[in-house]
Amino acid sequence: MIATFEEGDPDENPWVHGKPKPEHIDVRDYDPQWHNWFEKLKADIAGALSEQALAIEHVGSTAVPDLPAKPVIDIDLIVENPDDEAQYVPALEQLGYQLTVRERSWYQHRMLRLNEPRVNLHVFAPNCPEHIRHILFRDWLITHNADRELYGQAKLSAKEGVENVQAYNMKKQAVVREIYDRLFETYRLYQVNRI
Repeated sequence: MIATFEEGDPDENPWVHGKPKPEHIDVRDYDPQWHNWFEKLKADIAGALSEQALAIEHVGSTAVPDLPAKPVIDIDLIVENPDDEAQYVPALEQLGYQLTVRERSWYQHRMLRLNEPRVNLHVFAPNCPEHIRHILFRDWLITHNADRELYGQAKLSAKEGVENVQAYNMKKQAVVREIYDRLFETYRLYQVNRI
């Protein structure tokens, strides 16, 4: 269900090369260059994967004009079977990506990282609820100014006093869920779950 957030197995170790080191969380004003970077990255990924790439979408805050964001391009890559890493990981490694996250219990999610420009490439299967939510949230923020401003303020506040992305995400989670609630209500995505 789109309106149900799954947590995955809390005992699963998702880190392929160990837990990431603490890092400064940098949230900047929107930069139009982020869109240009995505277009180049998308072309490179599509060229490397050919028919393996079923969809390549710019998601996350860098995909929303006028929204402050970490200067990290988030991309959702849809492949037929994320568990079949041999079908896509080697080709992406040739482009400089490194597999850093493997979460089989959470939508078969994989994440590959590129350092220059900084990219988080999320891999999901077709019709994955998390990917669909990413698209809905992106498009909602593009067209709803008040929620875009609310989320921007939450991001600026959340970066203070944190050393990793997980802590940053937790600090803004209440606002994210509040916006999702409005989105789900508007699109009547709750009606399946409500009696």
